[in-house]
Amino acid sequence: MSLRGRESQSHPYGSSVGQLIDQFATLPGIGRKSAERLAHYILSIPEPEARQLADAINAVKQSVRPCSVCYNLTEQEVCTICSDSRRDKKLVCVVESPRDVVSLEATSSFQGVYHVLQGRISPLEGIGPENLTINALVRRVKQDGVSEIIMATNPTLEGDGTALYISNLLEHENVEITRLARGIASGSVLEFANKEMLSDALQGRQRF
Repeated sequence: MSLRGRESQSHPYGSSVGQLIDQFATLPGIGRKSAERLAHYILSIPEPEARQLADAINAVKQSVRPCSVCYNLTEQEVCTICSDSRRDKKLVCVVESPRDVVSLEATSSFQGVYHVLQGRISPLEGIGPENLTINALVRRVKQDGVSEIIMATNPTLEGDGTALYISNLLEHENVEITRLARGIASGSVLEFANKEMLSDALQGRQRF
């Protein structure tokens, strides 16, 4: 039996509470103590509220999917950004995750579209190019007449390596490749950058 199983069954409140704590503890940034606090909160609220939370989790898992064009999260076949006729479809900003799209959209400085890689190349974690949406990006460049690719991967070793890999793939395509200006400190992630920093980085992008 696994350690999690032993912890759940031996919990003083019973196995169901132990299992709930185990599941909360798997969430990013949630340690065992925080997981216990969340479980006790769920136990303390009225059953209808708990069911609303469970229903919301189930609904988002059932209805949210990757956009068929850019792989951002959406409840439709194509996301609202890709379907917006006012957007410049020939200008594509490449990011690692849907959270990066939210961060860049908050600047109101970008009027192109996005391509979400759904991660970055990280050999130590077993993530290769085949695990990302890189091939789909190359197809977009070839089929949609994309004129500029903005590399907005995070300024980390893996993010820069991913951007370099993509730029090499597109080397012989008729597309300009730029990158965000280094207004964003190395080692940071887009999710935690403020609006002004992201806006400056977009406006000051450079050729890759």
